[in-house]
Amino acid sequence: MNIKCIAFDLDDTLWECHPVIKHAEQCFYDWLITYYPKIPQKYSASALVEHRVNYMQVQQNNLYDLTILRKNWMKVLAEEVGYNQSSNHRYIEAGFEVFWLARNEVTFFDGTLDILEDLATRYSLGVISNGNADINHIGIGHLFDFTLSSEQAGASKPNKTIFDQALVLAGTKAHETVYVGDNPKNDILGAHAAGLHAIWFNPRLQAWPRGKIPSAVIRHLNELEEKLIKL
Repeated sequence: MNIKCIAFDLDDTLWECHPVIKHAEQCFYDWLITYYPKIPQKYSASALVEHRVNYMQVQQNNLYDLTILRKNWMKVLAEEVGYNQSSNHRYIEAGFEVFWLARNEVTFFDGTLDILEDLATRYSLGVISNGNADINHIGIGHLFDFTLSSEQAGASKPNKTIFDQALVLAGTKAHETVYVGDNPKNDILGAHAAGLHAIWFNPRLQAWPRGKIPSAVIRHLNELEEKLIKL
Protein backbone atom coordinates (compact mmCIF):
# COMPACT_ATOMS: atom_id res chain seq x y z
CA MET A 1 0.00 0.00 0.00
CA ASN A 2 1.36 3.40 -0.99
CA ILE A 3 0.93 5.53 2.12
CA LYS A 4 1.66 9.17 1.40
CA CYS A 5 0.36 10.99 4.47
CA ILE A 6 0.34 10.30 8.21
CA ALA A 7 -1.95 12.46 10.32
CA PHE A 8 -1.77 12.53 14.09
CA ASP A 9 -3.94 13.28 17.05
CA LEU A 10 -2.12 15.42 19.64
CA ASP A 11 -3.32 14.97 23.24
CA ASP A 12 -2.47 11.51 24.62
CA THR A 13 -0.86 10.56 21.31
CA LEU A 14 2.20 12.83 21.18
CA TRP A 15 2.12 13.78 24.88
CA GLU A 16 0.13 12.94 27.99
CA CYS A 17 -2.77 15.36 28.27
CA HIS A 18 -3.95 15.14 31.90
CA PRO A 19 -0.90 16.70 33.59
CA VAL A 20 -0.82 19.47 30.98
CA ILE A 21 -4.45 20.46 31.56
CA LYS A 22 -4.09 20.07 35.34
CA HIS A 23 -1.15 22.48 35.32
CA ALA A 24 -2.96 24.92 33.04
CA GLU A 25 -6.04 24.92 35.28
CA GLN A 26 -3.85 25.63 38.30
CA CYS A 27 -2.10 28.51 36.51
CA PHE A 28 -5.50 29.97 35.69
CA TYR A 29 -6.67 29.56 39.29
CA ASP A 30 -3.53 31.23 40.67
CA TRP A 31 -4.08 34.11 38.28
CA LEU A 32 -7.66 34.49 39.52
CA ILE A 33 -6.44 34.70 43.11
CA THR A 34 -4.38 37.76 42.19
CA TYR A 35 -6.67 39.56 39.73
CA TYR A 36 -10.24 38.29 40.22
CA PRO A 37 -10.34 37.03 43.82
CA LYS A 38 -14.13 36.82 44.09
CA ILE A 39 -14.04 33.64 42.01
CA PRO A 40 -11.51 31.66 44.09
CA GLN A 41 -13.20 32.96 47.23
CA LYS A 42 -16.30 31.07 46.10
CA TYR A 43 -14.68 28.06 44.45
CA SER A 44 -11.73 25.88 45.34
CA ALA A 45 -9.47 24.85 42.46
CA SER A 46 -11.14 21.44 42.16
CA ALA A 47 -14.65 22.90 42.46
CA LEU A 48 -13.87 25.36 39.68
CA VAL A 49 -12.79 22.55 37.35
CA GLU A 50 -15.99 20.69 38.20
CA HIS A 51 -17.98 23.84 37.44
CA ARG A 52 -16.33 24.10 34.02
CA VAL A 53 -16.84 20.43 33.18
CA ASN A 54 -20.53 20.63 34.10
CA TYR A 55 -20.96 23.76 32.00
CA MET A 56 -19.30 22.24 28.94
CA GLN A 57 -21.25 19.01 29.16
CA VAL A 58 -24.52 20.84 28.52
CA GLN A 59 -23.13 22.92 25.63
CA GLN A 60 -23.40 20.19 22.99
CA ASN A 61 -23.75 22.58 20.06
CA ASN A 62 -20.31 24.14 20.64
CA LEU A 63 -18.27 21.11 21.64
CA TYR A 64 -16.13 21.49 18.51
CA ASP A 65 -14.81 24.87 19.69
CA LEU A 66 -13.12 24.52 23.07
CA THR A 67 -11.80 28.08 22.98
CA ILE A 68 -15.28 29.61 22.67
CA LEU A 69 -16.62 27.17 25.26
CA ARG A 70 -14.00 28.17 27.82
CA LYS A 71 -14.47 31.89 27.17
CA ASN A 72 -18.24 31.58 27.47
CA TRP A 73 -17.81 29.67 30.71
CA MET A 74 -15.49 32.37 32.03
CA LYS A 75 -18.13 34.99 31.25
CA VAL A 76 -20.81 33.03 33.12
CA LEU A 77 -18.44 32.59 36.04
CA ALA A 78 -17.64 36.30 36.29
CA GLU A 79 -21.29 37.30 36.18
CA GLU A 80 -22.14 34.68 38.78
CA VAL A 81 -19.84 36.28 41.37
CA GLY A 82 -20.78 39.86 40.50
CA TYR A 83 -18.08 41.23 38.21
CA ASN A 84 -19.60 43.82 35.89
CA GLN A 85 -19.77 43.51 32.13
CA SER A 86 -17.34 46.36 31.48
CA SER A 87 -14.46 44.29 32.90
CA ASN A 88 -15.49 40.99 31.30
CA HIS A 89 -13.67 41.36 27.98
CA ARG A 90 -10.34 42.18 29.62
CA TYR A 91 -10.80 39.37 32.14
CA ILE A 92 -11.77 36.78 29.53
CA GLU A 93 -8.94 37.52 27.10
CA ALA A 94 -6.24 37.80 29.76
CA GLY A 95 -7.47 34.78 31.70
CA PHE A 96 -7.75 32.62 28.62
CA GLU A 97 -4.21 33.54 27.58
CA VAL A 98 -2.90 32.42 30.98
CA PHE A 99 -4.62 29.05 30.56
CA TRP A 100 -3.70 28.67 26.88
CA LEU A 101 0.00 29.39 27.33
CA ALA A 102 0.23 26.77 30.07
CA ARG A 103 -1.92 24.39 28.02
CA ASN A 104 0.79 24.45 25.35
CA GLU A 105 3.60 23.57 27.76
CA VAL A 106 3.76 19.90 26.82
CA THR A 107 6.21 17.09 27.50
CA PHE A 108 6.47 14.73 24.55
CA PHE A 109 6.47 10.98 25.01
CA ASP A 110 10.02 9.63 24.87
CA GLY A 111 11.45 9.58 21.37
CA THR A 112 8.47 11.32 19.78
CA LEU A 113 10.33 14.31 18.35
CA ASP A 114 13.07 12.18 16.77
CA ILE A 115 10.46 9.90 15.22
CA LEU A 116 8.45 12.79 13.80
CA GLU A 117 11.57 14.38 12.35
CA ASP A 118 12.49 11.09 10.69
CA LEU A 119 8.98 10.44 9.33
CA ALA A 120 8.81 13.98 7.93
CA THR A 121 11.64 13.13 5.53
CA ARG A 122 9.56 10.40 3.85
CA TYR A 123 5.89 11.23 4.42
CA SER A 124 3.60 14.22 4.44
CA LEU A 125 2.60 14.77 8.08
CA GLY A 126 -0.53 16.39 9.42
CA VAL A 127 -2.54 17.03 12.57
CA ILE A 128 -6.26 16.49 13.16
CA SER A 129 -7.26 17.51 16.67
CA ASN A 130 -10.34 18.27 18.74
CA GLY A 131 -8.22 20.29 21.15
CA ASN A 132 -6.78 23.80 21.07
CA ALA A 133 -3.09 23.03 21.38
CA ASP A 134 -1.01 24.93 18.82
CA ILE A 135 1.85 23.02 17.19
CA ASN A 136 3.44 26.23 15.96
CA HIS A 137 3.50 27.73 19.44
CA ILE A 138 4.81 24.44 20.83
CA GLY A 139 7.59 24.53 18.25
CA ILE A 140 6.90 21.54 16.01
CA GLY A 141 4.89 23.22 13.27
CA HIS A 142 7.78 22.91 10.81
CA LEU A 143 7.41 19.12 10.86
CA PHE A 144 3.82 19.17 9.59
CA ASP A 145 2.36 20.01 6.21
CA PHE A 146 -1.07 20.83 7.61
CA THR A 147 -2.96 21.13 10.86
CA LEU A 148 -6.71 21.06 11.31
CA SER A 149 -8.55 21.65 14.58
CA SER A 150 -12.21 21.03 15.25
CA GLU A 151 -12.55 24.80 15.71
CA GLN A 152 -11.28 25.38 12.17
CA ALA A 153 -13.33 22.54 10.71
CA GLY A 154 -16.56 23.45 12.46
CA ALA A 155 -16.89 19.81 13.45
CA SER A 156 -15.14 17.52 15.87
CA LYS A 157 -13.94 13.95 15.59
CA PRO A 158 -15.45 11.43 14.98
CA ASN A 159 -17.53 13.50 12.52
CA LYS A 160 -16.55 12.56 8.97
CA THR A 161 -16.45 16.25 8.03
CA ILE A 162 -13.18 16.95 9.81
CA PHE A 163 -11.44 13.99 8.19
CA ASP A 164 -12.75 14.94 4.74
CA GLN A 165 -11.41 18.47 5.18
CA ALA A 166 -8.06 17.08 6.30
CA LEU A 167 -7.79 15.00 3.12
CA VAL A 168 -8.29 18.16 1.07
CA LEU A 169 -5.50 19.88 3.00
CA ALA A 170 -3.26 16.84 2.65
CA GLY A 171 -3.93 16.51 -1.07
CA THR A 172 -4.18 12.73 -0.70
CA LYS A 173 -6.87 10.11 -1.10
CA ALA A 174 -8.28 8.33 1.94
CA HIS A 175 -6.56 5.03 1.13
CA GLU A 176 -3.22 6.85 0.92
CA THR A 177 -3.65 8.36 4.39
CA VAL A 178 -3.16 6.97 7.88
CA TYR A 179 -4.50 8.49 11.06
CA VAL A 180 -2.81 7.79 14.40
CA GLY A 181 -4.67 8.43 17.63
CA ASP A 182 -5.44 7.11 21.10
CA ASN A 183 -9.23 7.40 21.28
CA PRO A 184 -11.14 4.38 19.92
CA LYS A 185 -14.28 6.32 19.01
CA ASN A 186 -13.01 9.73 17.98
CA ASP A 187 -9.79 8.67 16.31
CA ILE A 188 -10.06 5.09 15.11
CA LEU A 189 -13.73 4.65 14.28
CA GLY A 190 -13.91 8.24 13.02
CA ALA A 191 -10.98 7.77 10.65
CA HIS A 192 -12.26 4.39 9.45
CA ALA A 193 -15.67 5.88 8.69
CA ALA A 194 -13.96 8.45 6.46
CA GLY A 195 -12.05 5.72 4.64
CA LEU A 196 -8.62 6.32 6.20
CA HIS A 197 -6.38 3.70 7.67
CA ALA A 198 -6.43 4.05 11.45
CA ILE A 199 -3.62 3.05 13.81
CA TRP A 200 -4.47 2.90 17.47
CA PHE A 201 -1.86 4.35 19.82
CA ASN A 202 -2.43 2.12 22.83
CA PRO A 203 0.53 2.21 25.23
CA ARG A 204 -1.41 0.56 28.07
CA LEU A 205 -2.61 -2.33 25.90
CA GLN A 206 -6.27 -1.74 26.64
CA ALA A 207 -8.81 -4.11 25.13
CA TRP A 208 -10.45 -2.92 21.93
CA PRO A 209 -13.96 -1.82 22.98
CA ARG A 210 -16.16 -2.14 19.91
CA GLY A 211 -16.65 -1.52 16.20
CA LYS A 212 -14.32 -2.05 13.28
CA ILE A 213 -10.89 -3.01 14.56
CA PRO A 214 -7.92 -0.69 13.96
CA SER A 215 -5.69 -1.14 10.95
CA ALA A 216 -2.90 -1.72 13.47
CA VAL A 217 -2.09 -1.17 17.14
CA ILE A 218 1.12 0.36 18.51
CA ARG A 219 2.43 0.97 22.01
CA HIS A 220 5.08 3.45 20.91
CA LEU A 221 5.53 5.61 17.84
CA ASN A 222 8.76 3.77 17.05
CA GLU A 223 6.55 0.86 15.94
CA LEU A 224 4.64 3.00 13.46
CA GLU A 225 6.66 2.68 10.28
CA GLU A 226 6.84 -1.11 10.56
CA LYS A 227 3.03 -1.17 10.70
CA LEU A 228 2.76 1.19 7.72
CA ILE A 229 4.74 -1.19 5.56
CA LYS A 230 2.24 -3.97 6.32
CA LEU A 231 -0.90 -2.00 5.46
